[in-house]
Amino acid sequence: MNLLGSLFSSSIGKKILMALTGLVLFGFVTGHLVGNLQVFQDPQKINAYGHMLESLGTALWLIRIFLFACLVIHVWVAIQLTLENRAARPQAYGSGYTARATLASRIMARTGLVVLAFLIYHLMDFTLRVQHPEWGEHTFKLADGTLVRDVHAMIIQGFSRPGISFFYILAVGLLSYHLSHGVVSMVQTLGLKNEKWTLCLERFAQAYCWVYFLANAAIPLSILGGLVKAHA
Repeated sequence: MNLLGSLFSSSIGKKILMALTGLVLFGFVTGHLVGNLQVFQDPQKINAYGHMLESLGTALWLIRIFLFACLVIHVWVAIQLTLENRAARPQAYGSGYTARATLASRIMARTGLVVLAFLIYHLMDFTLRVQHPEWGEHTFKLADGTLVRDVHAMIIQGFSRPGISFFYILAVGLLSYHLSHGVVSMVQTLGLKNEKWTLCLERFAQAYCWVYFLANAAIPLSILGGLVKAHA
């Protein structure tokens, strides 16, 4: 059996696929947050950033396809591993096991599905602009005179809707909780976790997830509170 076949057929291979795709997605959500935080700066910043991404053209779509493939594999493997675990233990674990397992690890599948549902909606809303096709016509002039898409205005208008903002906060909260276990599990699967720095790793994961959640939540809350406004 070849290496690729082993990754998709064996439990160990699936866990490695889960870890590798999780690592890619972890890097993406971190970079995505850094980019979005530019909404707190002058509109020139995030609009220039958005223009830079769009100028990648075909490369941007290849990156999107790669990320989507990682997401599909991550979800598929998660479902497969969950089904295998259930088949291996037809009788529920006793209280001793559930006491040792963290809540985050026990609800990974459910939090992941909610996050997936939000991600699909988020892409349709902001990337494909299904509900607001007029957002694609909003333009902004950069300092050098280049006319680009007004990403800053799009974010302001998007998060000015309380229902969308609170759904976003809920989703990033669940994603943060998902990551609090996923980061540790990912490192362990890749064989990089040991007893000497397990506690430091767990603390890093918790600290990262709190920062990730609070930074993401600050965007819609600042817009709803009027701290971040559309430019003139």
